[in-house]
Amino acid sequence: NFAQKLVDADRASLFLVDSKTNELYARIFDVGLDGEHVTINADGHKEIRFPVGRGIAGQVAQTGEGLSIKNAYDDSRFNPEIDSKTGYHTENILCMPVFIRGQVIGVVQMVNKHGGSFTQIDEEAFETFAVYCGLALHHAKLYDKIRRSEQKYRVALEVLAYHSVCNRDEVNKLKKVQIRDHIEEIETFDFNAMKLSELEKPLYAVYMFKSLFGGVIRYEHDDLIRFILTVRKNYRKVPYHNWTHGWGVAHAMFVVLRTTKIFRPLEALALYIAAICHDLDHRGKNNAYMKTMGTPLAAIYSTSVMEHHHFNQTVTILQQVDGHNIFKSLRSDEYKEVLSTVKHCILATDLALFFPNRANLATIVKEGAFAWDNTRHRSLAQAILMTACDLIASAKPWQVQTETVKVIFEEFYDQVSITFVMTR
Repeated sequence: NFAQKLVDADRASLFLVDSKTNELYARIFDVGLDGEHVTINADGHKEIRFPVGRGIAGQVAQTGEGLSIKNAYDDSRFNPEIDSKTGYHTENILCMPVFIRGQVIGVVQMVNKHGGSFTQIDEEAFETFAVYCGLALHHAKLYDKIRRSEQKYRVALEVLAYHSVCNRDEVNKLKKVQIRDHIEEIETFDFNAMKLSELEKPLYAVYMFKSLFGGVIRYEHDDLIRFILTVRKNYRKVPYHNWTHGWGVAHAMFVVLRTTKIFRPLEALALYIAAICHDLDHRGKNNAYMKTMGTPLAAIYSTSVMEHHHFNQTVTILQQVDGHNIFKSLRSDEYKEVLSTVKHCILATDLALFFPNRANLATIVKEGAFAWDNTRHRSLAQAILMTACDLIASAKPWQVQTETVKVIFEEFYDQVSITFVMTR
């Protein structure tokens, strides 16, 4: 707003560079003198993105040189797409890069000077302002990093206060139990995890892992036991998103992987671990609740709040010093591949991602273009499979479904009652 008044412009925009996607994005776009924002997207989300190099702002970001355009529609670099979306008519533009340590981190753009075109004096004043703008943005980013670190610290303290790793007695107790070499009843989707005892669930989880990967992937048996027991401990005692649910999803994935050879060993490993860890440290509250209540987790992750946390908890367990890393025999490139797939699969359990994933996959299949050797197609199939396993209770016998619905409703109404109390 200050820069806008400085050069007497009708509209002002601040674009920041997203170095990961090589795009410019703006959350403060087309601010008028009354401070109102122009809504770009149909859903009312005030953000616009476009590639670096596209339009006037994109050119400035790419070259690092300011531009003063007297007639926008006569300049081939001007992108009229935004005008057509907003109904606004751009006449002249003054656009300057914002630098930090010699790198363009953003672009400030002024549109339509009142009473004519931007002058040389406007350009000089605006260029000086851009320097101070860069310093301000740099300090804002530093502050944001500090704030995120503080929130992560709060989450870590909260998790440590609640969780702990499994102890030696628990490991020894599980090692002493002998089970059959082949457990036929768990190799069907109909199996009911609710009938298993607290000792049997980790025992069967170890059995499923060994059945899938014994002789295929090297691992320490004690590490596997410690990993499974600590995963169990890191599921909270909430009505639905608990260890029984995590086990049930892993079981569904086990049945799929036992009946198909589509997935390579490292993919299968990532899918099974993602399934059993996909709801670690779930608090019985959904992402919308986390954002509405302004929780520390919501301050750290802007999207898929709980799913990002579940993945980070998985990594935390793997990194425990007392022998939890079941991936330690993998090569560096294999380790990265497995962790990357685990993250992709856990994030895919966010239903907000499921619907676009399903639509994309349905389109590909309808066109007859699906191919397992296509990386994107394979990734979509993994994502859909994770959701299918996550919702497997709906495909089980009726008595299992009804018991599942009861605990889902219990957890839902717990969240509703807390929200009601907190927002009164």
